[in-house]
Amino acid sequence: MIAKVHSGCVIGVDACEVTVETDIGGGLPGLNIVGLPDTAIKESRDRIRSAIKNSGFSFPAKKITINLAPAAIKKEGAAFDLPIALSILISEGAVERWDLSEFLLCGELSLDGRLKPIRGALPIAMSMKKMNKNKLLLPKENGREAAIVKDIEVYPLSSLRDVVDFINGKLKISRQVLDSVNILRRNCRHKIDFSDVKGQEHVKRGLEVAAAGGHNVLLIGPPGSGKSMLAKRLPTILSELTVDESLETSKIHSVAGLLAANRVLVGTRPFRSPHHTISDAALVGGGTNPSPGEISLAHNGVLFLDELPEFKKNVLEVLRQPIEDGCVTISRVANTLTYPAKFMLVAAMNPCPCGYFTDPKRECHCTPMQIQRYLSKISGPLLDRIDIHLEVPRLKLDQLTDKRNGESSEAIRKRVDQAREIQNTRYKNDDVYFNAHLDPKDMEKYCILDKESEELIKLAILELGISARAYDKILRVARTIADLDSKEIIEAHHISEAISYRSLDRNLWG
Repeated sequence: MIAKVHSGCVIGVDACEVTVETDIGGGLPGLNIVGLPDTAIKESRDRIRSAIKNSGFSFPAKKITINLAPAAIKKEGAAFDLPIALSILISEGAVERWDLSEFLLCGELSLDGRLKPIRGALPIAMSMKKMNKNKLLLPKENGREAAIVKDIEVYPLSSLRDVVDFINGKLKISRQVLDSVNILRRNCRHKIDFSDVKGQEHVKRGLEVAAAGGHNVLLIGPPGSGKSMLAKRLPTILSELTVDESLETSKIHSVAGLLAANRVLVGTRPFRSPHHTISDAALVGGGTNPSPGEISLAHNGVLFLDELPEFKKNVLEVLRQPIEDGCVTISRVANTLTYPAKFMLVAAMNPCPCGYFTDPKRECHCTPMQIQRYLSKISGPLLDRIDIHLEVPRLKLDQLTDKRNGESSEAIRKRVDQAREIQNTRYKNDDVYFNAHLDPKDMEKYCILDKESEELIKLAILELGISARAYDKILRVARTIADLDSKEIIEAHHISEAISYRSLDRNLWG
């Protein structure tokens, strides 16, 4: 009789069911695994043999055929060690139960039979309902991660021997239960705060507007002016993660192997800051065995690109589609994967190659041609996706020595939450979440100007040479500023403030 054990396989950030079928028959002794296994699964033969023997069981000296069904899906990783070993023991009679249809098993085996943690335990647990499974057996280190999911029974175990004894009824283990709401509440604290930042009130206000409307931001200023410090504190003024957002974000981090045993939920909005030498595959995801990239790890959070012009041009260009769509699709010969990638882009750059073009204290030695070449590294289409440009000047001495603390992140976040609630109510019947996502048709409907603001924006187009592209962005940002002011009609001072956030359009560098 063929023994069957059910397991799970992570594809992208979701999981599908894999049935491990084992047939032991006559012929030359050996273990053969079929069903599109990768190298890690093929190498599991020796691990499984040693684990079974060192757990006190006998390994059959017969021809063993293992099939991982469905055969059309490529299987990756070492999580199939446990179900393969258990299916062999079922065939040998070491396991008293043949019907394990309600169980799903995952786990990597060490040579002595201990279970080692795996990647992707959370997406596997979240997919069990559609697999019609309600009991999950997995390594102890993954227990808390999987127990976040309700409506399934999670049993964390330490070794192959414990798994066999548990199924045979000789070992009693309580299911692991966690309260996701309380865990999220404990994990949602930030170690940094906007009150740490001295001065830069104009920049703080610009970041508040960006947080309220979901706008992408470009920070421009000399070295040491505080661009990175300000960017790192942006997640502290964004709305707190909901349970669903936290699970979705944690699922991506689980697939990437970034969830620690003591941190089963991502409680704060992610902040990812890749180095400018990063490759396009590392940024958007992919590789021989595709995995989430930095933009997916920043899902529901902030992606910070420091020294923006230093990034390779092809790396920056691949950002354009994910910024628009909120996801990234990776196509390979075997399959096509889609990773979520809804993030706020925050970029920082110097105004020139030496960094001191706008600094009143330091002389810039760059030629106009060098400055133009430096700025041209950022393509128009990418710049088109950044709504707010903020100048970050060097702090003056009196600002640096000021002992007073600035406004706290909590106080700013309250205003951001109020503005976002206004947007949620306004766009509840539309496929729009933030003002930054408004298309031209929606802007005609929702960006209503009074007479004075209409005259002001006409004057800006004539006097400052603002393009049609910048015009749309000014309206979106002004809509957010009006929401922060709890005004339905966009007024002149809202337009004026929005124009002040378009440094590059105002030809800052002459």
